Amino acid sequence: MAFAAFATTTSDADQAPRRKSPVALLLLLPGILYLVLFFLTPLVSLLLTSFQTPIEGGDIGQYAYAFRWENYVEVVTAYLPHILRSFAFALTATVLALIFSYPLAYFIGVTARRWPLVQSLMLVLVIAPFFISFLLRTLAWKQILSDESFIITSLKAVALMAPDAHFTGTSAAVIFGLTYNFIPFMTLPLYTTLERLDTRYLEAGSDLYAHPVEVFRKVTIPLSMPGIVAGTLLTFIPAAGDYVNASRDFLGGPDSQMIGNVIEANFLVLQNYPAAAALSIILMTVILVIVMVYVKRAGTEELL
Repeated sequence: MAFAAFATTTSDADQAPRRKSPVALLLLLPGILYLVLFFLTPLVSLLLTSFQTPIEGGDIGQYAYAFRWENYVEVVTAYLPHILRSFAFALTATVLALIFSYPLAYFIGVTARRWPLVQSLMLVLVIAPFFISFLLRTLAWKQILSDESFIITSLKAVALMAPDAHFTGTSAAVIFGLTYNFIPFMTLPLYTTLERLDTRYLEAGSDLYAHPVEVFRKVTIPLSMPGIVAGTLLTFIPAAGDYVNASRDFLGGPDSQMIGNVIEANFLVLQNYPAAAALSIILMTVILVIVMVYVKRAGTEELL
């Protein structure tokens, strides 16, 4: 009887609603205030700016708050090629980064386990580009790939490039810059996943006479899918909004401008704040939809 009474009391206690601790709420308050101040407030301001309308008779850059939804139609009509180009460049760079990063991450995380010193050294080499400014790295590649550089002159000498051809200022140069700059963002999540890979699964596949390609396709890739999804997201999202590589001052040209360059020009040069804000909202919305669909199709909803 005593045991039954104790069990009933315990069950009632478990089913009773838990009271929220005021201490926990106080601890959450700084983080909530930070998000409201530095994320939600600028987002609301950006959304309101995207609906602004020019002041009649006002100077350039003077706008009034209104609900001019035509701003979105105008920017999509005017800059649709830039929007499509941005996502095409980002997708291509993400695929290339995955192709280059997966073998590297597999070697560091799986093959190099028996050599801890080599594994640590290669990890440092992957992280090393972060020690140098993003702008400086991109500017260095502009010099390396310029028309007077040894690489370009050598390619022209062996007739792999036309004498009057250029590499900088082309779409290929922008994609190259995006791929190079975001490879660490792809490699590190892949390494984190592959480093925890249980190689006994690979040995079991070999013992069952599966071809190495089949083992890789049916065992290695599914087990490393969280790293693939995380790496592609960390690469695609910043690449879609990048404006450094495609800038005319770096690797881009007039025909390779991305949506980030358009937003920068509308904000800082043309002072067309509603157009820039509308483009920013469109960029964020499209990326959010793509990410949600991609994560759901990949079966890794927990990343959201």
